[in-house]
Amino acid sequence: MTNDIVALIEYYEKEKGIDRDKVVAALEFAFISAYRKMVPGADAIETLRAEVNTKKNETRIFASLTVVADEDYSDKFNEVPLFTAIKKNPEAQVGDTQEFNVTPKDFGRIAVQTAKQTMMQRLRQAEKEMIYEEFKDRAGDVVSGTVRRFERNDVMIDLGKFEGIMPNRERVQGEDYNIGDRIRCYVLAVENEGRGPEIILSRSHPNFVRRLFEAEVNEISDHTVEIRSIAREAGFRTKVAVWSSDPKVDPVGACVGMRGARVKNIVRELNNEKVDIIRWSEDPKEFVREALKPAELRSITVDEANHVVHVTVDEIDLSKAIGRKGQNARLSSRLMGWDVQVRRDESKEEQFKEKLGGAAHTLGEQLGITDELANKLTLAGGFNPEMVVDMPADYIAAALEITEEAAEAILVRAHDIVSGSTAAAASND
Repeated sequence: MTNDIVALIEYYEKEKGIDRDKVVAALEFAFISAYRKMVPGADAIETLRAEVNTKKNETRIFASLTVVADEDYSDKFNEVPLFTAIKKNPEAQVGDTQEFNVTPKDFGRIAVQTAKQTMMQRLRQAEKEMIYEEFKDRAGDVVSGTVRRFERNDVMIDLGKFEGIMPNRERVQGEDYNIGDRIRCYVLAVENEGRGPEIILSRSHPNFVRRLFEAEVNEISDHTVEIRSIAREAGFRTKVAVWSSDPKVDPVGACVGMRGARVKNIVRELNNEKVDIIRWSEDPKEFVREALKPAELRSITVDEANHVVHVTVDEIDLSKAIGRKGQNARLSSRLMGWDVQVRRDESKEEQFKEKLGGAAHTLGEQLGITDELANKLTLAGGFNPEMVVDMPADYIAAALEITEEAAEAILVRAHDIVSGSTAAAASND
C-alpha cells in the first residue's frame, strides 16, 4: 500500500466525515477485486479476505481453503490437502477450513491503481448514503454553497462535505452564476433514486422567499406574524400576503422594517426582484383591493360558488391593475386562490353616450334632420345650433356625408334658431 492510499483514507475520514472503518472496509474490498484481476484463476476462489494495516502500510490477502484427503485434492483454489494442512496445524482434519496467506510479492505496487479506482467507487457510494442520511430531513431549509461547475444548464453547488444540484428549471431567469460565486438556495428535495441520493436545490421556488422572510423578520419566526400565501414569478415579481392575530401588530410594517431595511435585504438576495407585501383578509373584496394596488377599483363583484372576483377599473388604472403582460392580475389570482377578472369600467362611457344621444335627438328636432344625421353632427362637434353656425358648409357635408346644398340648408336653419334666440333674449331685456 502506497502513501497516496493512506492519504486518501485520511481525506475521506477528515474532510468527508466517513467513518474510518468504512473507508478501510472499502479499501479491503478494492484490494480483493484487484487480486482477482491480477492473479490468473483467482476468480475461482470462493472466499478471500484482505487485511489492511494502515500503520505499517501493509496489505495481505488470505484465502479460506477446505481441508481434503490427499487423494481427493483437485481444486487448488479452494482446497488444501490434509498433508499440507497438518504442517500448519497438527490437529487439522478433513472438512476443516484454514486460512492461507496468498499475497503475491509485488501485489502492493501493481494492484494499487486498480484498488484505488474500485475504492473511490465504493467511497462515493458511502458518501451518497451519508448525503441522504444527513439531508433527508432538511428539505425546506435554506443552505449556502459555492458554485463548483456546470453540467449543461444545471449548476453544481459545493455545500461543504456534499454537493447539490440546481437544475435549470429551478434557476431564476436572468440570474447568471460564475464558478466560485457564493449563493443561497432552497433545499427542494433529497431524492434517492437510481443514480443515488441527490440534493435538489432551487432559487425560483416560492418557499425560498418564505424562508428568507422567516430569517429576516423576527415577528414571523416567533409566529406573531403569519405568511398566509405567496405567489411568485421568479426574477420578476413576488406577492406575499401576511396576517397577525395581534391587533397591535402591523404585519405589513413588520415585514417592511424600519425605512424598508428588512424587505431591502430580501430584495437584494433576490437580485432586485419586486416584492409586494399585502395585508391578508378573509373578505375577498378587501383582499383583492389590497392585492391589485396601486390601481383604484371602481367595483368588485364576488362569485362565491365559482371563486371568481370580477373587478372594474377606470381606463387610467386598467394597465396598473392588469400589470405588465397580465402579471399583476395573474399573481393576485394565485395569491387569493380565486380567478380575478379585471375589466374597464364602462358605466361613465355609457352615461356619456346616453347624454350624447339625448343631445343629438334634441338637435335633430331643432334642425329638422334625422337622428342619424344629428348623431354624426354632434360627433363632429356640433352639439347645439350655436356651435353648428360656426362650422363651414363643406365640413358639415363631409361629416354627414351629404351634399353641400343640404349642408347649407342646415346652416340656414341653425342661423334662424340662433337669431331667434338672440331676438327673444333682446325683447326680454
